[in-house]
Amino acid sequence: MRPQKASNLGSVARVARNFGLRTLSVVEPGVVPDEESSRLAAGADDVLASIRRFASLEEAVAEFPVVVTTSSLRGRGRARALELAELGGFLADAGGDAPAAFVFGPERSGLTEEELSHASACLRLPTAADFPTMNLSHAVAVVLATTRALPAAPARGTLAEPAEPWAPAAEIEAAIAHWDEALEAIDFYDTGHRDRSLRDWRRLMAGRPMTMREVAILRGVANRILVSLKRFRF
Repeated sequence: MRPQKASNLGSVARVARNFGLRTLSVVEPGVVPDEESSRLAAGADDVLASIRRFASLEEAVAEFPVVVTTSSLRGRGRARALELAELGGFLADAGGDAPAAFVFGPERSGLTEEELSHASACLRLPTAADFPTMNLSHAVAVVLATTRALPAAPARGTLAEPAEPWAPAAEIEAAIAHWDEALEAIDFYDTGHRDRSLRDWRRLMAGRPMTMREVAILRGVANRILVSLKRFRF
């Protein structure tokens, strides 16, 4: 998210290449690779060249059913908190081979509360309380090294697979928008705290991987509320 130093792009590209990744996504506004980033990539120029750029976090993670944000700060956001030792169990519970996106914040400020609300879980990096903020590439290295050390995913079919495909984040966002419309229609936001309430609602829905059928059920309920209100009023 919004990297502030081109040099960090090079360092992250090298780390990604170390652990077998061939592409990165950057959410704008973000710096672009330069000579320094190419030098620090040290042979991972193919990763730098393949960086995908998105205008928002929603677009960047749209295809992923599992979204894991990262933070060294305790108490920020209300998504399910994971310690590094819990990451493997969480990913296994999510379906083993369900695609996962790991989201890292800007070097100085980290992720905002709004950005954290999009997470299935928030991975807490075990840094010292008096010096919690890590360099971006170091944080990426810790997370990728942890995932690399996890047991290999079982062959397809050895885990109980959902009856329907996992819903990507874009489908969950669409369901949240549908419910936002329904909640607005029943004056749920009459206290004037729509943004905060919507973040909480997003955490409830994005807090675990969902199947396409589960998303369809939730959207069906929201749609029924809207249809019933129209009948009542007209």
